[in-house]
Amino acid sequence: MSATARPSEFDLLHPALQHHIVNSLGWSTLRPTQLAAIEPVHTGRHCLLLAPTAGGKTEAAFLPVLSRMLTEGWTGASVLYVCPIKALLNNLEARLSHYAGLVGRRVEVWHGDVSASRKRKVLQDPPDVLLTTPESLEGMLISPRVEREAWFGQLRCVIADELHAFAAGDRGWHLRSVITRIDRYASSPLQRIGLSATVANPVELLDWFAPTGPREVVGSSSVSTDADVTIDHVSTLENAAIVISRLHRGEKRLVFCDSRASAEKLGAGLRELGVRTFVSHASLSVAERRHAEAAFAEERDCVIVATSTLELGIDVGDLDCVIQIDAPGMVSSFLQRMGRSGRRSGTRRSCLFLATGETALLGAAAICRLWSQGWVEKACPPAQPWNVLAQQALLMVLERGQVTLTELLEQLQASFPELEVRGVRTCIDHLVAQADLGSPEPGLLQIGPKAQAAHERSHYRELLVTFTGPDLLVGRHGTAEVGYLDPAVLAGQRDEPLKVLLSGRSWSVREVDWKRRVVWLEPATQGGKARWMGSGRGMSAEVAMAVRELLLCGEAGVAKLSKRAIATLDELRDTTPTHIDPPAVQQHGPANWCMWTYAGSDANQRTQLAWRHAGASSSNGLTVTWRVDPRLLGNLSDLAPVLSIEEIAELAQPFKFAELLPAEQRRSLILSRLALAPAKLEGASA
Repeated sequence: MSATARPSEFDLLHPALQHHIVNSLGWSTLRPTQLAAIEPVHTGRHCLLLAPTAGGKTEAAFLPVLSRMLTEGWTGASVLYVCPIKALLNNLEARLSHYAGLVGRRVEVWHGDVSASRKRKVLQDPPDVLLTTPESLEGMLISPRVEREAWFGQLRCVIADELHAFAAGDRGWHLRSVITRIDRYASSPLQRIGLSATVANPVELLDWFAPTGPREVVGSSSVSTDADVTIDHVSTLENAAIVISRLHRGEKRLVFCDSRASAEKLGAGLRELGVRTFVSHASLSVAERRHAEAAFAEERDCVIVATSTLELGIDVGDLDCVIQIDAPGMVSSFLQRMGRSGRRSGTRRSCLFLATGETALLGAAAICRLWSQGWVEKACPPAQPWNVLAQQALLMVLERGQVTLTELLEQLQASFPELEVRGVRTCIDHLVAQADLGSPEPGLLQIGPKAQAAHERSHYRELLVTFTGPDLLVGRHGTAEVGYLDPAVLAGQRDEPLKVLLSGRSWSVREVDWKRRVVWLEPATQGGKARWMGSGRGMSAEVAMAVRELLLCGEAGVAKLSKRAIATLDELRDTTPTHIDPPAVQQHGPANWCMWTYAGSDANQRTQLAWRHAGASSSNGLTVTWRVDPRLLGNLSDLAPVLSIEEIAELAQPFKFAELLPAEQRRSLILSRLALAPAKLEGASA
């Protein structure tokens, strides 16, 4: 190490690892976060390691864990490295295998795309480090092929990458419960190490991830505004393709879209313009996704069009430019995406926003305004996770075959200390009453006939996953699997063969086998539809309010605005109302009234649901649209909703596993997630 490193920290590492860091890796120093992490990780404390994208968080956690492995003589499978997406696991495998291999240790990956033969080898010869997902860990816990005491008994540490992404949804509760269950097999509770990009509440996030034991936050949660950011208004996706095709020729460009359909349309448009283009999103086949991942490392003059899955810590190599189509709903997403750039020495982070509409332009400018102020969102797990508790109750019983009521209560309370004990017992009683759990004798529980009939044939696969998705069809060309299509794209009358977009290419639909759920495809020259049901991430309340502030003052922070963006924003400032108490209403057409609330997507959706029988028809982060003038209903500041909060909850999108819950816990879950309150019209008093 150079003189800039503090010897007391580096010297804590095992001598063999010190040697390889300096001589094999050729590193003259470690980064500040990497040095600061050595002592708390080495002493076994739970940690949250914070650093910007590409800030060296992986090494900050992995190197001192490797050092502990050598110093303390860990054997068998001793470390779990958990990621939210398979692409990140695939990307990390080679890097972590290299580090571990330097000191004679081994890394393996285990997820849904890994072959059965490779998994058998892993079970027969456990690696020192296993890269996996919460769902795959759950599958191992309930699998009769896994000797759990032997396999999990040697574990000492779990590293959760992109912890903020887990915590944002029910997968975070699932992950934390799975870790707690694995603790029962290990000789002592696992050391928990979370890696995260910048969040506003790191102490709270670590307290949630590791509720007991000594813990420490390492790194800074401050937001850097040292970057080159430009916002342009291009009006259409077709224009965006033209701009991208002409910019940064000969360089590698990563373009983010916030829907799979937009990614497909843009990818196809770029290919028609002669640009070498790769598309990456969750509805592509394993082969297609790996083809795109390989382009990150191997290609130079190309464009990679991706959805939010690639905003997480995948190493894209020497990336020249990050481009954002429209705007993400959160500042944290923008920071993650921009952090893909500026990794080469002498370069800065950069991002170009290409807004295809006025709302997107306002969102992009508002996000840049908040970023310029050093603001970023908190990472807050969803409230009242009764649905995940019900899922875990079934899986804990399935894991053990039979379990006593007392044992199940203790395990659930250990996994979910935030939930009241009385409610936990009520949930178990309800699962027994509706035959999801059986009770062969008093005080003993096993999987019930209802859950067995619903899930046994699929090996309980649907129970392993806390998130929902549409029931998709497999798109095939010959023997090759291209990806997955939403049945909605096949709907409608047509006089000629249907064309669809998949993997950025045009395909003609030759045949649909509905029984086998397969769509047979043939290559087409150009054209086609792309459509997947489901909503993307909306606009947060903070970003929505920043839009209002932008319209009032016209300042977008340190971001540069193109002439087109300046002209459009000036026009919007002249024509867009900003009064919110009561909300301003504008008429657009003979039967279309727009109410400006600036309340965010969630609040506006609740308002739309509450008033849908009175004419509210749609919403976004800024407005609620009505088929009638809402001012005819009365004073918008004092108006009571047409529907009760229970009726609104019934109209809301269901949460997975909520059907397993008794009425009280289901109501508590839904109302807390919707943040409902029987008060005034949402946004009226913002």
